[in-house]
Amino acid sequence: MSEDKKNQVSRRQFLNYTLTGVGGFMAAGMLAPMVRFAIDPVLQPEAEGEFVSADIAVEDITTEPQKVTFKIDQVDAWYESTVEKTAFVYKKEDGSIVAFDPTCTHLGCIVGWNTNDDYPQHFYCPCHDGLYTKDGVNVPNTPPTAPLSVYEHKIQNGILYLGKAIPREEA
Repeated sequence: MSEDKKNQVSRRQFLNYTLTGVGGFMAAGMLAPMVRFAIDPVLQPEAEGEFVSADIAVEDITTEPQKVTFKIDQVDAWYESTVEKTAFVYKKEDGSIVAFDPTCTHLGCIVGWNTNDDYPQHFYCPCHDGLYTKDGVNVPNTPPTAPLSVYEHKIQNGILYLGKAIPREEA
């Protein structure tokens, strides 16, 4: 009989075990979303470096900059969307292809090619009179402090594919 009493759980022990278990379960329930929120973006594979078709054949690219639009799939944490991007594409005299990001390096407006009659054969930013030469270099004494970014590109089956925009050094 005394041995049965030794194996029995007292009321106090039962309450301690129960409260500890319930408290631990509730703490895990509160911490799990926080841990997942902190760790999940780090574990996601990066999509950088992927090339997207610009839907323009290499033979259609001229020596005059052309505005090309293309779409990329963008992921911001858990939000996925399709974003339309633009680029100015042209062939240099040696036949190599150049693709510029038309975002002005001054304040982020979109530049245009040959859009201002005062500055023919230049990229012009209408927001603050930013000016770039045909090779994307900012003209001294204008607001932009850096050249236009250049898209990585490759040619596959005669079609131009654009990748990530890479900022260039200040001129």
